[in-house]
Amino acid sequence: MKTKYIATAMIAMALFASCKNDTKTTEKEVVKEVEKEVKKVEEEVEVKKLKLALESKSDSKATGSVLFEESNGTVKMIAAIHGLSEGTHAIHIHAKADCSSDDGKSTGGHWNPTAQPHGAWGAAEGYHKGDIGNFEADANGNGQKTFSTDEWCIGCGDEKKDIIGKAIIVHQGTDDLTSQPSGAAGKRISCGGIIM
Repeated sequence: MKTKYIATAMIAMALFASCKNDTKTTEKEVVKEVEKEVKKVEEEVEVKKLKLALESKSDSKATGSVLFEESNGTVKMIAAIHGLSEGTHAIHIHAKADCSSDDGKSTGGHWNPTAQPHGAWGAAEGYHKGDIGNFEADANGNGQKTFSTDEWCIGCGDEKKDIIGKAIIVHQGTDDLTSQPSGAAGKRISCGGIIM
């Protein structure tokens, strides 16, 4: 985002300077030129989007969807989950995009390409790249989790950052953020493969 604003400011200054020398150029024309250049800059910024469905596991009714969006080196995740019991639930990225088993265990453990202990995201003691944390479900069984990081990418090929080929898992319980290796969050009740 900062790059876009800097580029826009530079374009505006250049156009303003050139217009000072041309008394026939009106303010409206300058604005139009700036808007054209801003549009070009915005088109050059690549935005990757990926949406996946969550299917229920472990005899639960938990379903939903997850949207990933990457722009300017940051990936934003928005997860919307339904059919949950009221309360706190964990959500993680797991190692394999394989939701074939009834209990979700076909996804393997948490995605942990840097071989760190499980923990809260950003903890000095370490954390998995898949340690997203917890979210709340309301009395109607609906929950949402929004998360952003520059430690992920969508299809970049960097095995320590690329989320493609992994899976989103929603757990029945709360991640205590300390128990090893997965936070004692209980059954895997919803699963979605992160596949292009």
